[in-house]
Amino acid sequence: MAGEGEYSFSLTTFSPQGAPALGIKAKNGVVIAAEKKLSTPLIEESSVRKVEHFTPNIGCVCAGMPADYRVVMKKGRKEAAAYNLFYKTPISVSQLVQDVAAVMQEYTQSGGVRPFGLSLLVAGYDEYGPQLYQVDPSGAYFGWKASAIGRDMQNAKTFLEKRYNPDIELEDAIHTAILTLKEGFEGAMNEHNIEIGVVGEDRKFRILTPAEIKDYLGPACANLQLIFKAILPKHQCDQTRTAEGMPLSRHAIAPPPAGGRSF
Repeated sequence: MAGEGEYSFSLTTFSPQGAPALGIKAKNGVVIAAEKKLSTPLIEESSVRKVEHFTPNIGCVCAGMPADYRVVMKKGRKEAAAYNLFYKTPISVSQLVQDVAAVMQEYTQSGGVRPFGLSLLVAGYDEYGPQLYQVDPSGAYFGWKASAIGRDMQNAKTFLEKRYNPDIELEDAIHTAILTLKEGFEGAMNEHNIEIGVVGEDRKFRILTPAEIKDYLGPACANLQLIFKAILPKHQCDQTRTAEGMPLSRHAIAPPPAGGRSF
């Protein structure tokens, strides 16, 4: 067993401490969101970023170790730039995910290194439409309609399964993402302790400003929550399938490995 502050090399050992993150694919875009968890109030909020750009049309959010996140983002951006330079065209979402997953998988079997201690949700929009992928520490990746990683990921997935609709609009998906985060949120949610990234039909991934997030946290979100309660009575809480009668994914993705500080 790994001790306090140590890292386990086993891919079957995971930490439940990573702050929750989630993604939802709408018919006209994708939203990813995460709780921004600071270990102390002395940390400058603006220096901590959970939602980042890979390319102008592809973004990412993680649950796990921030140092590993920086390394993975750097490698992903390098792969995207090399692809663009060689083929003279932007990299597709699926190709970028494949390249990043290959790097993460290599670290599970190479000598002198350890697996990356994080899981990723990658959101993008290309010629194939909106896409959402999840990449786990082993390098496995799958496309998802909606997914969650980090703390309470299973509860968040259950919440999403009951509310997901393939015809959902991007604006409604943003509200749903906020409501899902609220389900397991520690303390009061505000525009400074969550981050949201969106990409729409304009194929430009952007991170919402605190002012924009504050607007979504207002009456509109409260009204949507009332609608959900009216449509989905309490006795339906044991349902685990979408409106299409199928799970959000056929594959179970593991949360990130234990060890180090997660955010």
